[in-house]
Amino acid sequence: MFYVCGQARGSLVNSKTIRYAPFMTVTVRFAPSPTGRIHIGNARTALFNWLFAMNNKGRFIQRFDDTDVARSTQEFSDAILYDLHWLGIFPDATEYQSRRFEIYDAAVEKLKAARLLYACYETPEELDLRRKVRRTRGLPPVYGREALTLTAEQVAEYQADGRRPHWRFLLPNFTSDPLQPERTEIHWNDLVRGEETVDLASLSDPVLMREDGTYLYTLPSVVDDIEMGISHVIRGDDHVTNTGVQLALFQALGAEPPVFGHHNLLTTASGEGLSKRSGALSIESLRETGIEPMAVASLAVLVGTSENVVAVQTMAELAERFDPAATSKSAAKFDPDELFVLNRALLHHMPFSEARDRLIVLGISGEQAEPFWLAVRGNLDRLADAAIWWRTLRDGPQEQPDFSDADRDFLRQAFDLLPEDPWNGSVWKEWTGRIREATGRKGKALFTPLRLALTGQPSGPELADLLPLLGREGTLARRP
Repeated sequence: MFYVCGQARGSLVNSKTIRYAPFMTVTVRFAPSPTGRIHIGNARTALFNWLFAMNNKGRFIQRFDDTDVARSTQEFSDAILYDLHWLGIFPDATEYQSRRFEIYDAAVEKLKAARLLYACYETPEELDLRRKVRRTRGLPPVYGREALTLTAEQVAEYQADGRRPHWRFLLPNFTSDPLQPERTEIHWNDLVRGEETVDLASLSDPVLMREDGTYLYTLPSVVDDIEMGISHVIRGDDHVTNTGVQLALFQALGAEPPVFGHHNLLTTASGEGLSKRSGALSIESLRETGIEPMAVASLAVLVGTSENVVAVQTMAELAERFDPAATSKSAAKFDPDELFVLNRALLHHMPFSEARDRLIVLGISGEQAEPFWLAVRGNLDRLADAAIWWRTLRDGPQEQPDFSDADRDFLRQAFDLLPEDPWNGSVWKEWTGRIREATGRKGKALFTPLRLALTGQPSGPELADLLPLLGREGTLARRP
């Protein structure tokens, strides 16, 4: 719900206060520009929308804002879809703005007919100079609507010089004279931030079309939200000011606006903003590092909220924890180290049925695969690390430990005490009991040499679980 105080000449709506009923069906969209790979900050926005749709039995539209045809590529679009699928997001529909120009053209004609879109002929250098002049006069550096004062002769002169206009949307921030803007507040109840206000008099009339006839972000976004029946727009809080402008544009087009929500942004641990150019934080790079999708989703959604950041096992469980209103208004710092903590927690509780196919790819299969997974999962940073332990059990330690003479004598005596077949889950307890009684060793003095002899590592999975997998013959093969 929103309302506008003040009214513009040529407005398609006559009342000064506009109130709209909510949409019947929840429909959200994730609308990145396919000019690079998405990062965890983008994933946060996508996940907020996906979980909101899940909780409201709504629809999720993947929309590519690819009007920048020079930088947008199908390769990046496909890669973004792959990243979303990996995260567990499966759009109900996929749309491309580059295929919808006729719809935007019709909206432009509607705005022109209402005298809400006007031609401007200033060059970037001229606009920059005017902003500097306004600053020196203590005025806000907004566009002064000088183009509205151009005479027909001046326009003809510009055109004769080969200048082509860009087109600005006339904001409804005046009573009768657009050259005399006055404070005009747009209010809305933000889904995340609560009551929000933007003063349209503090903003420049936004450019909707460039000189070459291509569109900037604002118009296609609003037109698509109208045409696609978007009920809720959930995005980063760097768009709060844009929302004030877009609400005015919804009004000018005679359309019901969606409910807006603006979540806080993620920054790096040092407080820097995330960027597509920072490839180290892309979803692709996190996936290649071995991070589980639910580790990414858990951190992306829960950080910077009143919820504790924990490893959530499923998207359904994460949806239950998700509350957009629980999001802080201040930026949230993203620490990659937290991903590894969450990753370990997810792996430690991952059932074999979920890991089976991925283990087969690593060459881990057969009757021992399940007990092996249950034995080693509690010591993995990444699922792929299971292959290291599988090779260790199959082939022995990768490097032979360098034992002292005392430890070597101890181990030879210990291996002589190895119980006979058949073995069961109690063999480790029986064996170490014999060793303790025969040698008098206990604690680290007993366990560390045994672990090094059996695995080549000073730490790792419980030896009580590994010993039955090795078997008596495999264990004796590790006798120093």
